[in-house]
Amino acid sequence: MKIEFHPLGDTGIQVLFGSDISEKTNQEIRLFAAYLRKHDLEGITEWVPAYTTLSIFYSPDKIVYKDLCKKLEEIKEQLQSGEDLANSAVYEIPVLYGGEVGPDLSEVASYNKLTDEEVIATHSEQAYLIYMMGFVPGFPYLGGMPKKIATPRRENPRAKIEAGSVGIAGEQTGVYPLETPGGWQIIGKTPVKLYDPDREEPVLLSAGAYIRFVPVGQKEFEEIEEAIKLGEYKVKSYQKGGGQNEDH
Repeated sequence: MKIEFHPLGDTGIQVLFGSDISEKTNQEIRLFAAYLRKHDLEGITEWVPAYTTLSIFYSPDKIVYKDLCKKLEEIKEQLQSGEDLANSAVYEIPVLYGGEVGPDLSEVASYNKLTDEEVIATHSEQAYLIYMMGFVPGFPYLGGMPKKIATPRRENPRAKIEAGSVGIAGEQTGVYPLETPGGWQIIGKTPVKLYDPDREEPVLLSAGAYIRFVPVGQKEFEEIEEAIKLGEYKVKSYQKGGGQNEDH
């Protein structure tokens, strides 16, 4: 694990894990964050993972920058990439593609010289790693979308995109957890609430987990939507490395 340290204001330090956005880099960042969470080191107040960095904030009256760098170097020596992270959860997110809820599906298909059905099959054929959370509460930044369906953002962003909308922007795909403006190409919608302030755990997903989109028809979409309103629907998940299925 090769890392570099850079000052981040007068109360922060940015740990750089190289320049490649990859699952290996993400795993190293998660291992580091997991160590900080487990050991509650004096002086460290918060940390924020991103694609290739881990930003760590600290109290200068409890630990100074030089000593923190030394401590982080010691942590690096203790960590071995790949430990305890192989069995990440994979959440199955049902999606109704196309039609009124996926108005840009045909645009994505046309841009890539594919049929609508080929876009759906490609988009739903694999699990996507959640590299980090952000933008708005519950928004997952996903990696690994096939380049064959990559499509530029819309030239004219929409003033309103409904919560649950599934979109593509360049080589990224994601789900809008809240109603917001946006310029992503919207290809479908999930009835699942990625963010619900009334839940015990408002944010459904977390960095390090995976999403797999599961195509559903109009009737099944409406049934799931109704079950969610009644509090009777649980999102299915399984362990990527094998293991017991769970509902959330």
